[in-house]
Amino acid sequence: MDFEDVLRGAGPLILAALAAWVVDHITARRGLRPPGFATPWRRIAAGTVLGLVLYVGVFSPLGRLGLAPETDYASLHPIQLFGLHLLLVASMVVWYLLGFAGGGPERRWRWISQFGFRTARPGWETGLGVLAGLAAWAFVLTVLIGVAGLVYLAGAEKSLPQTPPAAIPWIAGQPLLLKVLLAVSAGVVEETFFRGFLQPRVGIALSTLFFAMAHLSYDQPFMLVGVTLLSLLFAFLVRWRQSLWAAMAAHAVFDGVQLLVVIPFALKFLPGNGVP
Repeated sequence: MDFEDVLRGAGPLILAALAAWVVDHITARRGLRPPGFATPWRRIAAGTVLGLVLYVGVFSPLGRLGLAPETDYASLHPIQLFGLHLLLVASMVVWYLLGFAGGGPERRWRWISQFGFRTARPGWETGLGVLAGLAAWAFVLTVLIGVAGLVYLAGAEKSLPQTPPAAIPWIAGQPLLLKVLLAVSAGVVEETFFRGFLQPRVGIALSTLFFAMAHLSYDQPFMLVGVTLLSLLFAFLVRWRQSLWAAMAAHAVFDGVQLLVVIPFALKFLPGNGVP
């Protein structure tokens, strides 16, 4: 085993542990550390759970960069698409149980405000998010076309992706209902974790970095431009509205447009050649 193998194996784990410590440190500095964390074992347990989910969902793709994809999509069950989302939900549930369980009703339900679910008009916020999702799709597509054009004019067109990631055609071939559920799950769960849980604690820059790194598994750096733009748009939408509802709807709409319209259209007319 050479140094590169050791780095690929241990590097993401070390980064995940460091990230969990940073989240805890900044959370305490911002006065958002849950009251239950006054008990040391609770704080350590919550940090361990957060470190593990950051390792699996954010940093582990770093160890596979440049390597041939290991996933055999022919043998992958569609329900596994929701595996990471279930892990994110479980980690947040454990974190908040460790932080808030054992107190009175006011203490137990404080997570509603901390996550950003409290709003006077959830219907209005959701409608605003639908419009924001459509606008975000048009904006990100325009920016990506512009960036791709600049890369092409610079003579570096070979650096642009020539084929879609293997996961994209596989997801595009799934039943309609599954794709709708995936878009909704991404909107609700990913926004809750990255914008509702992480953003108030570590800020927009770091939560956006984690969000972008969570999409490294597609193994196409060019896609990270769009992912990062989306993360920033959703982050500032949360800051503007002071709740998650609009961002969750915008994220779900964006993913729905991609899964139901853009990707099938691109794969139909550009089989194996274009960028969906």
